[in-house]
Amino acid sequence: MDYDEMLDRGIEQTPDIEGSSERFEVPEPEVRQEGHATVFENFQQVCRDLDRDEDHLLKFLQDELGTSAHIDESNRARLTGEFSQGRIRGAIEAYSERYVLCSECDLPDTSIEREQGAEILVCAACGARSSTSS
Repeated sequence: MDYDEMLDRGIEQTPDIEGSSERFEVPEPEVRQEGHATVFENFQQVCRDLDRDEDHLLKFLQDELGTSAHIDESNRARLTGEFSQGRIRGAIEAYSERYVLCSECDLPDTSIEREQGAEILVCAACGARSSTSS
């Protein structure tokens, strides 16, 4: 078998990869008010959906919303202050743009790596490497 035949055979056996950012949807936060605090009920599920560390997302939410927060005994995020579902969703969308979606191919197949103290977003789909700093 010559090279061209092997190449044709390899292409035929390679599955089609549907590369579209439309397969990614920002998770919908479930929030409720408890006194002067906002409880983010499905915080753990959102972290799993985004494939990101809970401490990283929680710190971003604190910075974005200008509040303090912690994870309670039921693994929910408790944010000091009253925040609407829309406001929290907006913060999660901002997080996704900065730390989840690739700036080159717009796919969510990324991971965060540290290089010389800087956070780098590395895409497994296209191989792009980009800084997460704004």
